[in-house]
Amino acid sequence: MLNKVFLIGRLTKDPVITYLPSGTPVVDLTIAYNRRYRNQEGQWQEETHFFDVKAYGKPAEDWATRFSKGYMVLVEGRLVQEKWEKEGKKFSKVRIVAESIRLISRPKGAEEEVSEEEETISSIEEEIKKLSDEEESGKPPFDEEDEIPF
Repeated sequence: MLNKVFLIGRLTKDPVITYLPSGTPVVDLTIAYNRRYRNQEGQWQEETHFFDVKAYGKPAEDWATRFSKGYMVLVEGRLVQEKWEKEGKKFSKVRIVAESIRLISRPKGAEEEVSEEEETISSIEEEIKKLSDEEESGKPPFDEEDEIPF
């Protein structure tokens, strides 16, 4: 089975660090993803989705100190479903457990020295823009006559 997620979005608030009794850092953050598309009448629509992300360990602690609200990041991880019961009612929530978080861009006005890794990642931002422009053009990502391989 495969459980892999790649998500690019903006942090909606500063990451929150807590620690397990063992001392392991746990970082919680929320990513917002905006999707633009044309509806059946040809008018542009925009929808926003929010995703909760959890990260563990020393790398997570580093990410929490490097990133803050408004930063655009690429999260690579896996989906987990958390289940719990409260007052006889059952609840569940799907969350992303991050294995890697990379900076894509800072909000305007955020000044900080740019690392070599971030310079390399800036080319990703250009590719994202191209993909976004293609999505906005209204063209499907594949020919409808093509067969889907699964």
